[in-house]
Amino acid sequence: MTDAIQGQEFMLLDWMRRLGGKRASPALLEKLRREAAVMPLLQGLSADESGRLVQLAGRLLLDKAVTGLEGMEVDDAMRCRLALQLALPGMNLGQAAYGNWREAVLYPAPFVVRSRWQDGMGLTHEGEQVLIGQAHYQGPLVLSWPDVEESPLLDGWNVVLHEIAHQFDMLDGPANGAPPLHKGMDRKAWSRAWSQAYRQFCREVDRGVEGWLDPYASESPAEFFAVLSEAFFEIPHQMTRDYPELYRQLTLFYRQDPALRLPPVAEDGLLPSPPAPQP
Repeated sequence: MTDAIQGQEFMLLDWMRRLGGKRASPALLEKLRREAAVMPLLQGLSADESGRLVQLAGRLLLDKAVTGLEGMEVDDAMRCRLALQLALPGMNLGQAAYGNWREAVLYPAPFVVRSRWQDGMGLTHEGEQVLIGQAHYQGPLVLSWPDVEESPLLDGWNVVLHEIAHQFDMLDGPANGAPPLHKGMDRKAWSRAWSQAYRQFCREVDRGVEGWLDPYASESPAEFFAVLSEAFFEIPHQMTRDYPELYRQLTLFYRQDPALRLPPVAEDGLLPSPPAPQP
């Protein structure tokens, strides 16, 4: 898909037509505003940015189903907390960024899946995994609600941001760390910067070097992109220090600069990594 996330004004109009002109009710928008006001992840947004974020979150709640499993009931407060996190990365992108999925499925706890995967030697394995999040190509987002609830705390990880980054990556096919770029972005510059950084990070993980970035980012280029997308929105100052070129590329991709609005976070305040989400 070429230039899949451009023309946001046209796509917004198209989205509203598809929704039959429906708009989020004033009551829902007010609930979203109240939730946004106390969410650490959203601090520092301008009034204009906050308005666009709330409007997008409201449209997502009209357009996407949110389903609780294992007897869990999903109330408006839960839906608002989820929708605001989903909307933040796409706040300046337009509707097409969310066109690859139709439903978010919430579990009341980390969940078990049986899956197949390949290791670094190319060998295929099959078994059960305990996950907090999973994104499916042209399928639903699957999330652990306790982790969704705790995600916007600026502690270095956010399962919602991770999985929506995978969905953006999958707009033009299975996740590979190379999402469709906007018109004017340089694909060669993107590929060069991300490939070099990924190889270097994998070497550091192999040597046992520990830092603020979750070693899970070394699993694949797709996970490297998703984990660094989490860092971009939660702990941007670490990223600008250690991955300045990747940070610059993400400011172009997400059309945002979180380091201008968020305070620095001390690395000793970052939480240990949760169970790894999967694409």
